[in-house]
Amino acid sequence: MGMVRKQARPFAVILLYILQAFLGIGAVAGGVGLVIDPSGEAIGIPVSVLERSPFPNFFIPGILLFLVFGLLPLLVLYGLVARKQWRWADLLNPFKELYSVWALSLYIGFGQIIWIMVQTYMLNSVSVIHLVYMSLGLLIQVVTLLPVVQRYFLLDGVVKKD
Repeated sequence: MGMVRKQARPFAVILLYILQAFLGIGAVAGGVGLVIDPSGEAIGIPVSVLERSPFPNFFIPGILLFLVFGLLPLLVLYGLVARKQWRWADLLNPFKELYSVWALSLYIGFGQIIWIMVQTYMLNSVSVIHLVYMSLGLLIQVVTLLPVVQRYFLLDGVVKKD
């Protein structure tokens, strides 16, 4: 039996875990809050802010928040920790030398930025929370793209030339 290559996790990879966990846990909580109370009153957002949106209340945005930015980042977090190579995710991965879950992490960063941009457009305002979550999306992208993170998520047998 051959030895399994054990690679120490660089700090940047651990930081990526933390960022995905922060996004996922926050979005699960926010999404559940909006689904339970679609008026938004429970979390202090008046339904009137949806005036420029296609939604009469926060139910659909709450479901999207819960699934796309709550459960998906937590699934990706699991995949990052376990270095999963999911066949379904590989279809979305143009970076064939890297684990598919690495590409999903990058996509979550893109998605978060787009989500906040659409939200600020629909609300016709920008608040501190928007800046925080826009920055979080950007930070997820930056950390995912760091060379040390990319090297950590190289598929076995692939040697990256720097």
